[in-house]
Amino acid sequence: LLDSSLFTLHSSFFTLHSSFFTLRSSLKKLNLMDGNKYNRGKSPLHVKSFDFAVRIIGMVKHVDYPIKISSCFNQILRSGTAIGALVREAEFAQSPSDFINKLHVALKECNETSYWLELFHETELINDIEFDSMIEDCNELTAILISSIKTSKERYKK
Repeated sequence: LLDSSLFTLHSSFFTLHSSFFTLRSSLKKLNLMDGNKYNRGKSPLHVKSFDFAVRIIGMVKHVDYPIKISSCFNQILRSGTAIGALVREAEFAQSPSDFINKLHVALKECNETSYWLELFHETELINDIEFDSMIEDCNELTAILISSIKTSKERYKK
């Protein structure tokens, strides 16, 4: 009974967490939350990669994992938060090829994060609800990064 209550509570937390970040993203798109001078709030890639990093941190904080596998959770923490950091770093790239390279590295980090999510799900460290929510965001980031890389390559060919 206690295990099922904890599972329900844990699942509810992730559902609520997901809803919060969807709302936060919507407010940022409407420019109701983000007043920074680089207009990051208008970029879906900036908003989603930052929100994803926050969700990764929340997952690592709230999942009860054995100390023996803490290095695995450190890996997803690194790869999941690196995506947004690399997107932010790309803003001040030294050249168009540097910009594209940073987005490529962010894409690789996104792919690694997907791997860790799949592994944690398969080993029952995260449940179906948590996995589905997180992998959906990760796949969306992958698609945006691929599109951004293609667009940048086409733009800078000229």
